[in-house]
Amino acid sequence: MFIGEYKHNLDAKGRMAIPAKFRKGLVGGAIVTRGLDRCLFVFSRSEWDVLASKISQLPIAQAGARAFVRLMLSGATDADIDAQGRILIPDSLRTYAGLGKEAVVTGLMNRIEVWDAEAWKEYKAKTESASDEIAEKMGELGI
Repeated sequence: MFIGEYKHNLDAKGRMAIPAKFRKGLVGGAIVTRGLDRCLFVFSRSEWDVLASKISQLPIAQAGARAFVRLMLSGATDADIDAQGRILIPDSLRTYAGLGKEAVVTGLMNRIEVWDAEAWKEYKAKTESASDEIAEKMGELGI
């Protein structure tokens, strides 16, 4: 289970430390891919296998489904954790998420998100200012 919010720096090679609390959930390695809202998703291999299986079953005749499959699967890459607890984030994924030197790593139960620090600050402010509307919509969904 991944929960919490942490700031980490990326080095010149694109390596970033995974929070120590998250590493035990990624013992078998990790998969990094493009996420939604211009962030990156990081999954344990077991969570990725479940998600990839579901995604690959989406109907190829529907344009939206094809687009989602491409977004999630074509950018996915293995990310082994090195002895210092870091993963290498490829150039293409760093560019997609607009990652600079400072990143925010958030735990969302079954996945980790990696955000550019400034983008996270903006997203978080926007979301927090709309919290009443978001809560109301969740209530309509039975949450």
